[in-house]
Amino acid sequence: MQKSKIALALSLAAAASFAQAQSYPTKPIKLIIPFAPGGTTDIVGRGAADQMSRILGQPVVVENRAGGGGSIGADAIAKSAPDGYTIGISTVSTMAVNPACNPKLSYDPIKDFKPITNLANVANVIAVNPNFPAKDYKEFLATLKANPGKYSYASSGTCGFGHMLGEQFKVSTKTFMVHIPYRGAGPALNDVLAGQVPIMVDNLPSSMPHIKAGKLRPIVVAADKRLESLPNVPTFGEMGLKEPNDPAWYGLVAPAGTPDDIIKKLNDAAVKALQDKGFRERLLAAGAEPSGNSPAEHAAEIKKEFDKMRNLVKVQNIKLEQ
Repeated sequence: MQKSKIALALSLAAAASFAQAQSYPTKPIKLIIPFAPGGTTDIVGRGAADQMSRILGQPVVVENRAGGGGSIGADAIAKSAPDGYTIGISTVSTMAVNPACNPKLSYDPIKDFKPITNLANVANVIAVNPNFPAKDYKEFLATLKANPGKYSYASSGTCGFGHMLGEQFKVSTKTFMVHIPYRGAGPALNDVLAGQVPIMVDNLPSSMPHIKAGKLRPIVVAADKRLESLPNVPTFGEMGLKEPNDPAWYGLVAPAGTPDDIIKKLNDAAVKALQDKGFRERLLAAGAEPSGNSPAEHAAEIKKEFDKMRNLVKVQNIKLEQ
């Protein structure tokens, strides 16, 4: 008798969940962007929200919740009700770098989220001040190897993606550069442009205007293939460096426990959103390559990057500034 009651309760719960997914969404959806307005994350998130609102028939309302390198917003996503009405943007910083650098973080990137899709990939770049004594990657590597510790590189901050890419490059090439952390890519770029620091490790979109203006010289990019915008700049992969060659990504996640049927609806809407010509053009203009993969594929991307960052933190003894 007890077993039949349990079975009945489970079947009723399943039916209720199915009915909820069938009618979903019946009210506005909140999209948490864990960074301030204006950056690449915001461009990707707002563009997706606009298109998904049209496709789903309900407003997808953006809420920027910045702070802690994205961890405050990521924590808010993780702790939201798993009903499909709060979703958020996933980034390499929030899903891999922050948890790897800070084991005491309030959320687990694997257990506390349900991936929806990767919206877009963005190349990373190592660039130098034009006065740096190297014109291409081969000369750049030779210069570093001949002068261990002489040159420094700027990044947006300790345990930011630029810092981690710089350290991964050092491990992969057995070179040594001194890391100079800044409070954001803007101040770091200012000092590289002024020649106070010779090397910049950055997300391509923020460095690209200076590259186009001839104020920065790109040396190598992290991307699946050479970029149309920088056809003469090789990828790390071409140079035989597999680990640093992963681009940054910007995806969608929901809180763990969100029903699979709702995840599928959100994935379908996001993939359709990426087919919009205007949205694709905005992404490409920002230096982002549209993706739109499956929930399982984005989950694999998150795990791969998290495992890689944990290993890098251990190998390089990286400690987060408190």
